[in-house]
Amino acid sequence: MAASPPLVGLSLMLEDDFLRAAYPLFAAGEVEVLEWSFDTGWPPTRVPSWADELITAYSDNDRLLGHGVHYSALSAGTQLQQHAWLDQLAVEVQQRRYRHISEHFGFASARNFHQSAPLPVPLNETTLALGRERLQRLAQIARAPIGLENLAFAFSMRDVEDQGRFLDALLEPIDGFLLLDVHNLYCQTINFDRSLDDLLATYPLHRVHELHLSGGSWSGSEASRIRRDTHDGPVPVELFDWLPRVLERCPNVEAIILERMGGTLLPDDDEPFRRDFHRLKEVVHALA
Repeated sequence: MAASPPLVGLSLMLEDDFLRAAYPLFAAGEVEVLEWSFDTGWPPTRVPSWADELITAYSDNDRLLGHGVHYSALSAGTQLQQHAWLDQLAVEVQQRRYRHISEHFGFASARNFHQSAPLPVPLNETTLALGRERLQRLAQIARAPIGLENLAFAFSMRDVEDQGRFLDALLEPIDGFLLLDVHNLYCQTINFDRSLDDLLATYPLHRVHELHLSGGSWSGSEASRIRRDTHDGPVPVELFDWLPRVLERCPNVEAIILERMGGTLLPDDDEPFRRDFHRLKEVVHALA
């Protein structure tokens, strides 16, 4: 682990239930860093004043991380959409200071795919060249370190085994960082019957500067269940047990973010959400 312990923070959601659950953590000054998916707040979305004030405060204190959702770095045939996205980003980075900016591995838009989850992309010379070119554009506009987040979307064992070296090859020309989502690793261990250590060995762990922790859900029948990274439940206890091992293997981690989708928190979920945050901080600080 890095010489100083990683900052522990939250991914900002705009929904009222997130504010209700997270407000005591912000009020007590416990949230050390804030991650903001800035493109979800671009017009025509209206960002509530309380959220805008939080973003500004963390930006002013150099504790704001950017996390894009809609750039879709491995999409082909969507240049006009991506140019428009980059134009918006140029305005964004003039208004706010981001320590670094990350996006998702894979693609989230292609022609008539208006709303979708990032999907796996085969590793070959064409997709690698496309992704590198898209990341170069992103880096030129952002003028900040650029990273990609690993995903749990895979159609085959080959997708699982290729993802780490694909990410490394994409990030190498810009010396980018890896945002390692631990729950996505958890999904892969279950869906493809792999161990955590086996999966970690396939990733460029020296590039990991940020971790995500979240919960998720199950799809399918009892006989054939699939774990999904839906961010709508508590963090599985196994992830807290894994965290020391992950941090030991990832010496350059600077921030760890707890994620929970807005609109998924009932009043009875508020205290468990805060317990997850406190447990995360306890694990990190115990390792310092």
